[in-house]
This record gives sequence, C-alpha cells and structure tokens, in this order.
Amino acid sequence: MEFVDRKEELDHLEREFRRSEASFVVIYGRRRIGKTRLIREFIKRKKHVYFLAIQTSDDENRKLFQETAYFSLKVPSLDPSNDLSWKGIFWEISRNSLKKRLVVVIDEFQYLVKGNPAFPSMLQAFWDEFLSSSNIMLILCGSLVGMMYEHVLSYSSPLYGRRTSQIKLSPIPFKHFREFAKELDEKDLISFYAVTGGVPKYIETLDFSKNIFWNIQENIMNPRSYLYEEPYFLLSNEVKEIGSYFTILRSIAMGKRRSSQIAAELGVKQTSLGYYLKVLSDLDLIEKRVPVFEKNPQKSKKGLYFIKDHFIDFWFKFVYPFRSYIEIGNTEIVMNHVKKHFIEKHESFVYENLCRQIVFELALDGRLPFEIDKLGSHWEKDLEIDIVGLKDGEVVVIGKCKDSEKKVGIDVYKQLLMKATKLSTDGAPYFLICSKSGFDEELINLSKKDRLILIEGLKLLRL
Repeated sequence: MEFVDRKEELDHLEREFRRSEASFVVIYGRRRIGKTRLIREFIKRKKHVYFLAIQTSDDENRKLFQETAYFSLKVPSLDPSNDLSWKGIFWEISRNSLKKRLVVVIDEFQYLVKGNPAFPSMLQAFWDEFLSSSNIMLILCGSLVGMMYEHVLSYSSPLYGRRTSQIKLSPIPFKHFREFAKELDEKDLISFYAVTGGVPKYIETLDFSKNIFWNIQENIMNPRSYLYEEPYFLLSNEVKEIGSYFTILRSIAMGKRRSSQIAAELGVKQTSLGYYLKVLSDLDLIEKRVPVFEKNPQKSKKGLYFIKDHFIDFWFKFVYPFRSYIEIGNTEIVMNHVKKHFIEKHESFVYENLCRQIVFELALDGRLPFEIDKLGSHWEKDLEIDIVGLKDGEVVVIGKCKDSEKKVGIDVYKQLLMKATKLSTDGAPYFLICSKSGFDEELINLSKKDRLILIEGLKLLRL
C-alpha cells in the first residue's frame, strides 16, 4: 500500500540524521500504527542496520543482531563466527560509522528488555562510553507503550536523558485518509474512517471496492480475521488485568462516560479508577473531555470519557456484545443490528469530532469570518451543544452536527437558536451547521443573509 502522510515525522528524522553529532531517537506507539513502515521509508538509500528483535533469549537476539550487522555492513570483524558480546557488536558498528553517517535501528526494543532486563543499563553504558561520540543515529522503536515508558522514557530508566528526541506515532488524520481510497466519495470516506480510524494496518485490511457493511461482515465479524480478536491482542500485551480494562471500555462504549458510572461497572471505588484510565489514555484508546467553558479542565468534575480509537469503539459496541452469535455463524442478526444503529450509535460521534476539527482548521486558515482560540462542545443539565468556539473567553460560534441520510432544514437552525439563548453570551455569535447530506434550499437561502455558516460533509459551503 502507498505510504501516506507522516511528512512531519520524516522531516524530523531527517533533521536528526543531519546532526553533526550522534543522535538517539525513540519511536513508540501502539501496534499497527505504522512505526516500522515509517522507519523503512526513512532509511531508504541510507547506510543502515535494521534489526527486528524477537521474543527469544538474550543470547539468541545478540547472535541475530550480530548477523544482521554483518550482512548489512560487510565488516569482517562482525562475522557470526566471531562470537561477540553486546558491547563488542556495538563497538564494531560504531567504528564503521566514522566515515559515513550510519543509522542503527532496533525495532521491537521491548523484546530485548524482556530477554535481558539489564539491557537498558548496558546500552546506557555503551552510549556514554563510545556511541555518543560516534557518527551513529540510533533509533529504538517499540510497540508496548508501557514498557517503552518504563525502560526508555521515564525518569527512572537508565536511558533517561540520553535520547535527543522522541516520536509518539499517532493515527493518520482524516485529511490524509483519502490517499488510501481515492475512489470513494466523502460520505463513504467518513463511514470507513468511523470504523478504522487512521490506523494504517486496519485500513489495509479493507476492500474499498465494496461497501462498509460488506467489509464489516467479512473483515471484523469474521472469527478468522485478525480484526475479530484485535482488542484482545492489543491489550493482553500491555496489561495484566485484561478483564478490568474490557469492562471499562465496554462501559464507555455503552454510554457510561462518567467516572462514577465506570467505577460502579468495574466494582471499585472511584478513587481507584485513575490508574486504569491513565493506562488506557497512554495507549491512546480513551480521552477525557470537559465542557468548553471549564477553566481548569484537569480538576473538572464534569469530565466525560470517550473511546478515542474508532475501531476499538466500534468493536465494543457491535462485536463484543454479540460474540456468542458470531461464534456460531449467526452474523445476520448482528449485521441487522449494525445496519440499523451504525450511524446513530457510532458514525455520528465520529462525524461530530471531524466537524470540530474542520471548523478549527478553517478558522486557523482564515476561511471563516471569526477567530477562535478554543473549540469544543458544551453540556450541562438539559443542554448539549456540539460545537462552541471561543475567542478570549467570548462565544464566537455555536454549531450543530447532523449525520443523517436526509438534507437538513430550517428546523435544525431554529433548535440551535433556542440553545443559544440558554448560553450567557455578550456578543453576537455566528451559527454553524454541519450536515453529511447537505441542506434544503430554504436553509441555504437563509444562510445568505443570516450569520449562518453551512458545512456540507466536511467542506465549507460557499454561497
């Protein structure tokens, strides 16, 4: 599949490569996110040693590393017949970097640590003794986020303070999603993105020549597909109490978003929930949102938790509760449920997030008649507003998102006006409506004279 986006990350790696001294870069992020693909793209046409550690003994990984270095550099002293220590291997590699910049990559670094817990201390000693004065660019890459924090990034790690930079790789943003599926129209793009998010490996699994429901049935509801078991695999490598984390994710997916509700589902005190939530947040699986007017978000008691990863969210809504049906081959019942509730219970939330993103980007680019420095949503008793934009604390835009199969009419605009009266605003805010299926003529004509902005799909409607 075509290499998509990651320009900022590649540019950053190129800057590290051009440093006049040794460079030590840490690349980390959850599985399937595209770390290895990024590295391979970067090391093209560069002198490099790329080593993929495996789950085996320290001795076996050491021999494999020496063998990889030998075949990459063709240095006689690295010949596998010479049984070198870890220090000896790194020393010979560093000597080979003197004339030309050399990139050394250790992928799945956590497996070296599993095989030898002292490895970070050893590598720290090698770095301090001779690697830091070599012409090497060292890249450590890992998928187990918890282990990478503990053994590489945290203050307690022996390697702390040695790295020159780090990259936490995130999903591909929607604006680049079209590059995976140039043949799809925007409506279908949103549907596919709602299921896969921007995780490259998930995207590669789908067949864009077929509709979203065919793909869900064949690639997610199919017990033989790796996506069917993906959440188990993803979490079992990161946490010990997988059942507790599944309970939390299931609760959030079902709409129980307050910490008190989640704690009740898990059967623990609310004060004991923080650890679990932090782990899921570090894995980029969940996020906490607060109303846009909150002055101190970290201490807000109005925070709600959402599953950040679109595929995991979909899986806990539509796969996990129906596994007994799927296991016996009765997917028709499940697919009928998916088709009936896909937009209402899942895609509409994704579309709302995308709308907030596009509004912020349009304002930042100067394509909207106002500036914003803060954008979010607002909720309180009997009042929910999808989009609220602030400038210096003042409300400048109030918006509504509609993901439906029919065009939006003036009734939605009137509802938005009513909600605005419940907000204490001194100025005259703009109103904004996003609609996946467009607008009727009456509303379009009204927008020509009122302070109303329309976004069809994710494109600004120019009148």
